[in-house]
Amino acid sequence: MKKLTFALAVCLVSGMAYAASPVRPGKWEMTMHMEMSGMPMKMPPTTHTYCVTKEQAENPEWAAPQDSRKNADCKRTDFKIDGNVVTWKVTCEKSKMTGEGKVTYTNDSFDGTMHMTMPNGGEMNGKYSGKYLGACDK
Repeated sequence: MKKLTFALAVCLVSGMAYAASPVRPGKWEMTMHMEMSGMPMKMPPTTHTYCVTKEQAENPEWAAPQDSRKNADCKRTDFKIDGNVVTWKVTCEKSKMTGEGKVTYTNDSFDGTMHMTMPNGGEMNGKYSGKYLGACDK
């Protein structure tokens, strides 16, 4: 279960983009709520913080919410920024999962969703929200 949660969280890390990023520099907090088909109990939400530097905010690849963990298995494609809305697709080689994500920013918050399909026909859905906390810790 933790591996599947980890895989979905990692999928939030962005790929390449060609438009200006709607994320602002500073410290962000992200909370994820995940559900998996066929699972009798709900997974507890997870929350973590991360810092976006001025240089990262100028780089469109930081427009999707970031996860502190890295997973080379999952690759993002079709990454697009349209104003304050960011969308992408993801494929995870080892787990054979595919999916897509979408996030909408305001000046100091974001809300988004992620949908993943597993090879056995199961599905995982994630909802996440984030808020701007201020300047990064030094």
